[in-house]
Amino acid sequence: MNQRYSWLVMVVLAGLCSCGKKATVPVPPVPVTTAQAVTKTMSLAVEAMGSVEAYNSLEIIPRVSGQILKLHFRDGDEVQKDALLVTIDPAPFTEALREVEARLASDAATLVFKTSEAERKSRLIENDGISRSEFEKARAEADAQKNIVQADRAVVEQACLNVGYCSMRSPIPGRAGAYVVNQGGVVEANKTTLLVVNQVKPIYVTFSVPEKCLPGIRAAQEKAVLTVEARVPGADAQSRQGRLTFIDNTVDPATGMIRLKGTFANTDAFLWPGLYVQVSLMIGEEPGAVVVPASAVAKGPKGDQVFVVKAGGTAELRAVQVRRMAGDEVVLDGGVSSGETVVTDGLNKLKDGAAIVIANTPASAATNAASGTR
Repeated sequence: MNQRYSWLVMVVLAGLCSCGKKATVPVPPVPVTTAQAVTKTMSLAVEAMGSVEAYNSLEIIPRVSGQILKLHFRDGDEVQKDALLVTIDPAPFTEALREVEARLASDAATLVFKTSEAERKSRLIENDGISRSEFEKARAEADAQKNIVQADRAVVEQACLNVGYCSMRSPIPGRAGAYVVNQGGVVEANKTTLLVVNQVKPIYVTFSVPEKCLPGIRAAQEKAVLTVEARVPGADAQSRQGRLTFIDNTVDPATGMIRLKGTFANTDAFLWPGLYVQVSLMIGEEPGAVVVPASAVAKGPKGDQVFVVKAGGTAELRAVQVRRMAGDEVVLDGGVSSGETVVTDGLNKLKDGAAIVIANTPASAATNAASGTR
């Protein structure tokens, strides 16, 4: 009887054990995008952060006081050199001009008379017709009148200038800012800033680099005009190129940095005063560099790493040595060979040996990056 119960217990236990085992569910492959590591010539660059500055920035300040008769621009308009911006009511100044012109005409007529008198008396004194003192008096009056006429002419010239100052024009081509005083408002000479005009074509990008970079920059500048590349963060990796046009004559002793400036044509007005930009100053070339997209490199517990696509559709985790960043690319010192395929998107879902499915046709780092060498 006990033997029979023992067999029943063994059968029940065996059944329970078989029920506890579950079938292993296969892990689906992770969809990823990839790119190919390539060997190419890369530009050697000094990287920095910079800011965009107007090529010229001028405050438009009235030189006469009066009421604004008309504004000839709208906020943000692009204006040409000598474009009419503001008209100040010229009526008081044209009236003043007429008055001083009339005074000049009267004083000029008096000068003609007194000069004629002095000449007549000079002939009389030769014949002892008048005393010398009388002649000297006539000549002095003529000279004094001449000075009065000269002063009148200066007043007329200033009055003409004042009439001209009523028409305020842009001294540079550029972009008009917001006007401070509305049409009909009253402005005071040499005090009220009506607007600011910024010249943005061309435009400057100012940036600073460590003093240790200066010898290399100067050596490269002796060989050729250096290219400056500016990229606006978040602007779909768009960049513009200019040329290095200024190196400051002093290193800032407080920071150990030196200020540089690049000039950009900016024909499409992509760069705007006040923007912060990523700057690359090209100082040479590095042939034979192994390059992968920056998105392929991730930080791991032991440093930089990438996932390399292996035969059979798996991803191999591999440590790499990053030499430097170059915009949206990375130059490697080791860990990946040219021609190998690396994962550029989906890294956070992978582990070493994970099965993958490639969601794109693998592209080279050159085609993934902006065109041109870096």
